[in-house]
Formats: sequence, structure tokens, C-alpha cells
Amino acid sequence: MKPIPPLLATLCIPALALAAGSALAASPAKRPNILLIVADDLGYTDIGAFGAEIATPNLDQLASTGVKMTSFYASPFCSPTRAMLMSGSDNHLVGFGDMAELITDEQRGKPGYEGYLNDRVVPMAQVLKDAGYRTAMAGKWHLGVAEQFSPASRGFEQSYAMVMGGASHWGDQSGIVAMDPAKPPKAIYRENGKAIDIPRDGFYSSQAFTDKLLEYLKNGEGSGKPFFGYLAFTAPHWPLHAPDADIAKYEGRYKDGYDALRKARIARLKQLGLIAADTPIYEGHPHWPRWDSLTPAQQESEARRMTVYSAMIENMDRQIGRVMAYLKERGELDNTFVFFMSDNGADGNSVYDVGRTREWIHKDMDNSTANIGKPGSFIEYGPGWAQVGMTPFKLYKSFMYEGGISVPAIAWGPGIHGGTVKREFAHVMDVAPTIFELAGTRHPGTTYNGREVLPLRGKSMLPYLQGKATLVRGKDEPVGWELGGRKALRKGDWKIVYANQPWGTGGWELYNIARDRSESRNLAASQPAKLKEMLADWQRYVAETGTLEIDTLADRPGYSNGGKYYDDLEIEVKMQPRGATPAAR
Repeated sequence: MKPIPPLLATLCIPALALAAGSALAASPAKRPNILLIVADDLGYTDIGAFGAEIATPNLDQLASTGVKMTSFYASPFCSPTRAMLMSGSDNHLVGFGDMAELITDEQRGKPGYEGYLNDRVVPMAQVLKDAGYRTAMAGKWHLGVAEQFSPASRGFEQSYAMVMGGASHWGDQSGIVAMDPAKPPKAIYRENGKAIDIPRDGFYSSQAFTDKLLEYLKNGEGSGKPFFGYLAFTAPHWPLHAPDADIAKYEGRYKDGYDALRKARIARLKQLGLIAADTPIYEGHPHWPRWDSLTPAQQESEARRMTVYSAMIENMDRQIGRVMAYLKERGELDNTFVFFMSDNGADGNSVYDVGRTREWIHKDMDNSTANIGKPGSFIEYGPGWAQVGMTPFKLYKSFMYEGGISVPAIAWGPGIHGGTVKREFAHVMDVAPTIFELAGTRHPGTTYNGREVLPLRGKSMLPYLQGKATLVRGKDEPVGWELGGRKALRKGDWKIVYANQPWGTGGWELYNIARDRSESRNLAASQPAKLKEMLADWQRYVAETGTLEIDTLADRPGYSNGGKYYDDLEIEVKMQPRGATPAAR
């Protein structure tokens, strides 16, 4: 795989500035191209436009000339978000009432808990394909492993997909969960539905996925059809891997730790006008140690992890710049709608506790500090940095607090109310109906090819993004979440949340999100009437979606709370470099 010329990384910046002025003049008779970009486990403040020190010039330019959405919500986990994105409906209805990898005996076999995008769905790509779009995707799928559940069977004419929840970013094709430490897991990739092995040499996920999407777009240039392109990065999901040149740019940047970075990002958020000067800041759960309590060796390892994480994000941004440069070169940029989002909050959990993954990693991987980010390492991000990534919100991925489900989002393109910040509630289910309206087509409703299907639950954001409406949905319209036994419901300015102890109270909590988005003041005791009203809405949500409420689900062992992250950190900082590990050879 050839290195990317540095010039390509910056070509899109003047292009975007030009397009911002001409987008409104795009011909209404010409249907827009649609580019949907999803980052994996990217934190709310992990790009420059949302307060980061990380270099993301291409995303920043999209944000400054498009719409920056500060109250956009996803699921607290990867695959349920992707299921809602592709369906426009609730994850409990479309096959992901829980993560496929974590479905319990009580859930297995129940409707909506299939672990793949089920047959009640008419996927976004299929609707657009039927409407005359050419459809292509590259990247993480996570909506079904078998060929019959792959992108090729869900409306994508061309696809290059890592179909599992995560993988090494290098060409070793290592998976992320081991049930037997003697049998290293292998990630499954499929091209147009068929299993493939990726190139062992020269492969890096963000570049490889971008290469493939560009290949597919170029292949269809003579068709005369608009395109729907879905670029689903696995960055910056662990294991943390990045090219040496990208890592070098951030060396020494994070030696001062969590608190220093949080303060810098808070200042930047205020400077950008994204939070008020008096916003309460959640500074981390007392379960986790503070930076100044770590040993120097632990601090060095932690700083290196954040260095690699930042390098992954900058590399991802550069790949986005390549796509924008291609569109400008082909004269298609002015007629392309771009939507960017993260799939959930930054990830402070640990996969080490799932199966026998810890044994496999400690046996096969070189996680010495010097090797972090290189082939043969398997490093996670940890709760300290994840909490910084979700500043000013509470907690992170897997939780229903704002830190788990509030994600950065950007909309850009023809007719979009450019250069604005939109602060009202919107949801990942709203993306599909928005795209359908842009494309001049409709979801088929309740029947498709002679079978019953789910209607859309999302609402089109287009009038809101165009500045023609002040809200996406009514103030009194409730929206619910549940995953892994953790729950939430939002209605207008109010939100109820349930989290198991020690992360929550073990009961329903009530917050006024308009006044307290960091969820620092639980009003359940002082506002019993509001709590009762919201709980009635919750029961209606459960009935509508077939959500299974299982009392002990949130307490199950495994990937749910960060496990023994700091215990593993202490083991890993004592590792001696091993030279060429099995994964690197």
C-alpha cells in the first residue's frame, strides 16, 4: 500500500471553503451523493471542532462550514448504534436488543435479540439502491458475521467489511476476544459477502478502508447514478495501533495526565461556545485512581496510550481528507451530503474479562511501553482517558449517562444551514429518514416485497439542518434506551437513567438535562411527579419495542465496567520488550 502524499491531506480544505459558498446553488433536480462516515469509540471532545488538541483539519472544516450538532445521541455500544443507523428503528426491534457477543440464555431466541440485522428491516442501503443509487461501504459492519447477514445481503452493491466488533488495525488480522488462549482469534473480513484474507504487509485499517471506498466510487463513475458511500472506520477503537510517523507527532503531549488535559479541553469548549462558563464538570468516578496516584511507570504507559490514540484520530481525519479531495477533483463535492458521527462514547471498559482474553493477551502480546501501538501489541484506552474524552459528561461507553450516548456529529452539504451550531436533541434513528428525504425517496413503510417490515421510528432532521425547523421532534416525545440492563429515557429537557452500583444508585435517577447535562444533581427525590410521569413513558417504550428487563443483567461479568484495567496496567508496565512477537512475525 503506497504512502499518502501529504498534499492530499490538505486539498479538501480550500475545496470545502469553496463548496460552502456554492452548496445552496446546487441544482434541486440533481440528487445528491451521500457520504456517511462513522468513527468507532470516538469521544465527544476528541476532534478539534469539539475541543480537542488533536489535529483534525478536515473534520474541523466540515464542522465550521456545515452544522455542528452538540446534542446528537447514539447507543452506548457499537452494534446497536449501527443497527439503528441502518434501519431508522430501535435496536430492540431490529436484532440488537443486546450485543450479539453478550446475549444471555434469557435473551437468546427472543424477537429482536437475533444478533444480526433481522429480516424485519429494510436497510438504508437497500432503500437507496431501489431508488437508483449505487451503494458501497468499507469498514466495520458488526451487524452479522455470516455471509447471509453481510453488507452484500443488506443492499450494498460493493462492500469490504470487517464484520466483527473489532480487530487489529494491522495486517495480522487478529481478532479481539479469545475463548482459548492457545487459539488466537482471527477477525473475519468479507468482500462482497465472500470471506477474504487481508494483505499482511502494508495494511493499516483506516487507509485500507478509504482505499477500498475510493476504488468503489471510481468504479461507478460512468453509471450516471448518484452514490451512497458508507465509510465505517474501526479507529480509534482498541487495540490502539498507529503508524510511527503519526505517533511521533504526539510524543510528550500527554505526560501531564488526565486532569491537565481535561482542563485544557474545558477551556477550549468554553472558547468555542459549546458549553456555558458555569457548566458542572464530571471529573471521573471515585472507583478509578487519579493521575497523581499512579507510579511513574504507569503514567508513562498511560501517556503512550493516549499518544497512539490521538495518532489514530489524526490518521482517520487524513483519510477523510482524501475522500473530500477525490470529490472535489471529480466535480462532485458541491453535490455531496456528508454526515459524520461516532457510534458511542469513548471506551473506558476492558475486553480482558471476556472469555479468556486476558490469558491470550498476556501470553502472545508485547504490551511493554515502548511497543504500544506497534504490531504485536494489544492495548486499551482505559477509564482515565475515556472520561477526559467525554468531558464534561458523566462516564463513557456502556453507560446511559451522557458520557455513554452523547456523540459528536457533523452535517454538511447542499442546502444545509452552514456555519451553525445546532443544540437540540437528535438521535441516530433520525439519520436514515434524513437521508431518504435528501435522496427524494421514501422508506416502504410496513410491507416490502410481500413481507411485513418495520416502519421508521426516526424523524427526518433535514428541516432542522436547513434552518427551517427549530426541533427534530416534539418536546413531549419520549425516546428510550436499554442495553445490558442499563436504561434511560429522554423527554424534552428531562431524562431518567438507571445504572447498577457502584456506577449509579441502583435505582432510577432523574435529571434536567437543559440545566445539568453532566448529570450532577439527581432530582428523583425532589421531583416525584416528574419521575412518575417519565416511568410511565418508560413502560410504554418497553411495550412498544419488546425490551426485556432482566434485573441482574447489568451486574453480569465481562465487558461492562473496565474490569481490572489498572491491575493489567501494572502487569504490562513490568513487561520487557519481546522483540518479534507471534503477531508481528
